[in-house]
Amino acid sequence: MGINQRRHPRVSMKCRLRITHPTLGELIVQTRDLSDGGVYAQHPTLTEWPIGIQVQGQVLDLPIEAPVVNMELMRVDALGAGFRFLRS
Repeated sequence: MGINQRRHPRVSMKCRLRITHPTLGELIVQTRDLSDGGVYAQHPTLTEWPIGIQVQGQVLDLPIEAPVVNMELMRVDALGAGFRFLRS
């Protein structure tokens, strides 16, 4: 069994997330879980994106406009990808 190296506890959270990249374009995904350090997003296209790519993410459907955050793709599996939040 693998060792859990996460520093932040994950919370199950389902919402729509817009992910944008200058050359890959825009993708609307469904989140699975979230922590202070990152988010796991589900979408078949994410499995094709390269590890280490930096993107921007924004939660959709909130009563106010959510901030845009910078993220880095850390891992990919059959269902989607895990992103870590980049600190400015």
